[in-house]
Amino acid sequence: MSAPAEWFRDWFGDAYLELYPHRDEEEAARGVALYRERSGLRAGARVLDLACGAGRHLRRLRAAGLRASGIDLSAPLLRAALGRPGLAGSLVRADMRALPFADTCFDGLVNFFTSFGYFLSPEEDIQVLGEIRRVLRPGAPFLMDYLNAAWVMDRLDPESVGEVNGTPVRQTRWVEGDQVFKRIEIGGGTGRPPQVYHERVRLYAPETLRDLLRERGLDIRDMFGNYDGAPFGPDSPRLLMMGRAR
Repeated sequence: MSAPAEWFRDWFGDAYLELYPHRDEEEAARGVALYRERSGLRAGARVLDLACGAGRHLRRLRAAGLRASGIDLSAPLLRAALGRPGLAGSLVRADMRALPFADTCFDGLVNFFTSFGYFLSPEEDIQVLGEIRRVLRPGAPFLMDYLNAAWVMDRLDPESVGEVNGTPVRQTRWVEGDQVFKRIEIGGGTGRPPQVYHERVRLYAPETLRDLLRERGLDIRDMFGNYDGAPFGPDSPRLLMMGRAR
């Protein structure tokens, strides 16, 4: 089994919003608070929310007085973000491999909720890191919110079955090479095939990801295991890397 090369173009749309209608707002508040406290940025600083999705982090960044802008490739997610107060005019539709911003124009950057490692080749991931460094001024603080690859592999649930609003949903998960895959089947039955979507994320070990960031001019200062700022360890569910552009 595999997944389309650019699976994210199909998945992050209306079906995704229906399956995950209410992402954790309190979790978003803790993530933004961690960045604000550790970054030292003052009100008015220009921050990029890379892969902002439906805007739950972006809204809190702007409420904190930061001049935050959000970019995402998904038109449906950006439309959902427009429904949040105060986000009109702060959203841009773009591909993170080619950011439509001038060099060194941001004072900080966040990339929340495992929005890295989506591409078919590692070279494309490295291209994203190069774009992050390009748009950040020297010394700008960044935060990358990624998964703990070892934790994911140890606890991978091969299959789960449920329903959303009466519609059956079947999710199948597996690891193939250095990537973790998910196949999502929604609906179907009585002679009708289900809607099928995919997810694929490259599993970077912490040391590997730290080295890739450093090679692109992004130096890690801290690694956290959750949004409360606990130190990263083997049993941490997440890997939050925070550092500064060289």
